[in-house]
Amino acid sequence: MELLLLSNSVLPGSGYLEFAVPALQKQLAGRRKALFIPFAGVTQGWDAYSDKVRAALAPLNLEISGIHEAADPVAALADAEIVMVGGGNTFNLLKECRARGLLEPIRQAVTKGALYVGWSAGSNLTCPTIRTTNDMPIVDPGGFDALDLFPLQINPHFTNALPQGHQGETREQRIRELLALEPTLEVIGLPEGCWIAVSDGHAQLGGAHPALLFKADAPAASLPAGHRFF
Repeated sequence: MELLLLSNSVLPGSGYLEFAVPALQKQLAGRRKALFIPFAGVTQGWDAYSDKVRAALAPLNLEISGIHEAADPVAALADAEIVMVGGGNTFNLLKECRARGLLEPIRQAVTKGALYVGWSAGSNLTCPTIRTTNDMPIVDPGGFDALDLFPLQINPHFTNALPQGHQGETREQRIRELLALEPTLEVIGLPEGCWIAVSDGHAQLGGAHPALLFKADAPAASLPAGHRFF
């Protein structure tokens, strides 16, 4: 199984998905035909979102089509060499995929050899559930169960910073609430600019920053770039 799970899409001073191009290029292995799933986009149209991704990844010479344009989305997934899932609102992404009956076809496409590339909400979708998203539940997705392609929970855009004077919980406190109720879970706090690449049965942390691994009743473990999860 081949996965590229990005925390985010933009870094300060760089273009959309620019930092991710080298990591994506490394995993392409000759794949060119990509199907983009734009359903996390809420405040931008799905056509515009697809065009934005095509422009950003133009240096890779990929053939990118939007799944919302396909006459038969399930057949399009079966034919895709790359499945791309963009960021935005994870609840809307899951709702739209579930309503269209796409969760199992996505899972089958990836297990049969398609490269899955997700960022932010798209990375959340590969987890067992979407319960570690940062997004507001603006729609009811009909349940939190997701693709379960990656065995751990990911919290993208991870930061523990709080603005001065802010009285809300830190991100770690929110994750600890989940672990108090579900102590068997493990959660990766994935900072911006970082990713997890799954290839040849191994999952490795990429990027310039350490990630944090949260387990119930244990201090957060700092994981350096290059760390292998399995």
